[in-house]
Amino acid sequence: SYSSKQTAQCCFRLFVMFLFIVSCYDKFSTIKTNLTELLQGSQIKLSSLTEERNKLKTNLTEITEERDQLKTNLNEITEEHNRLQCLCKQSESVRDKAHGVSMMTATNNCKHNDQVKMIKSSHTTCPDGWKKLCLSCYFLSTKSGSWTTGREDCRTRGADLVVIHSAEEQVKCVFMFDTWIGLNDRDKEGTWKWVDGTPLTVTYWASKEPNNGNADGNVAEEDCVKVLGSQSSNWNDNLCEAS
Repeated sequence: SYSSKQTAQCCFRLFVMFLFIVSCYDKFSTIKTNLTELLQGSQIKLSSLTEERNKLKTNLTEITEERDQLKTNLNEITEEHNRLQCLCKQSESVRDKAHGVSMMTATNNCKHNDQVKMIKSSHTTCPDGWKKLCLSCYFLSTKSGSWTTGREDCRTRGADLVVIHSAEEQVKCVFMFDTWIGLNDRDKEGTWKWVDGTPLTVTYWASKEPNNGNADGNVAEEDCVKVLGSQSSNWNDNLCEAS
């Protein structure tokens, strides 16, 4: 009958719908499973990223603290540097003042010694045959000989060859003939020293002197000095063995 047909069709449709629903359910279950897995994976990644972020924040905090510590250290070093600079300036000032006091003391001592010498000299006389000039006694030998011979002669008289440290002493050595003075470079060529061990400070060399005999390798070196009587007492280096 028509009613049975309709019932059958309705049942068929319901069955088809059931199959469709079952099929959709399976698909939805698969999608749900996939979404669940995707969500879990995302949560794991999020957790990992969160942990990494926290580590970075911790590192940033440590770096910030280290930077602040370095800034503090730099400030302390800068303050120490400024303090040391101040101390250096103070030290230089003290050194300069001490040097000034030392120089003043030395000058006063020299003046005092000169005054003492002058007082003593005014009460002393030179031996016979010696000439007194200012605070010293000078003996001009008439003998002819080498520089060494001249020095030995001076030593036998309790003296030594003349040492010239100033223009005043140079003026005293104006003689009529060539005369040995206590200057030589026998120890080291070109390094002139006086017989009392003091270095050469003021010079009165004649023109083109000293020339060491023009540095001729075939000629003995000129290591001893004479005052030239004919040239306003200028100096000339000569052979120490010359007379």
